[in-house]
Amino acid sequence: MFKTNVGGIDRILRIVVGLALIAGFFLNPDASLRWLYLIGIVPLATGLLSTCPLYSLLGVSTCPMNRT
Repeated sequence: MFKTNVGGIDRILRIVVGLALIAGFFLNPDASLRWLYLIGIVPLATGLLSTCPLYSLLGVSTCPMNRT
C-alpha cells in the first residue's frame, strides 16, 4: 500500500521515541499539557509501518533498498 521509506536506525528511533512519549502520558498524569504526549503516536506508527508520509512528499528515503 505505502512505499517503505524508513530504514533501520530511523525506524528504531521512531519506535523508541514514540513509546517514550506515550509512556510519559501515563506516567505524568498531573502535567498541564499532558495530551501533547500523545503526539508519540505519530513516530510510533511511522516506525511500525516503515513508511513516513512526510518523507514521501519530500522524496527522502532512509531505507537502503529504496533509495533513488
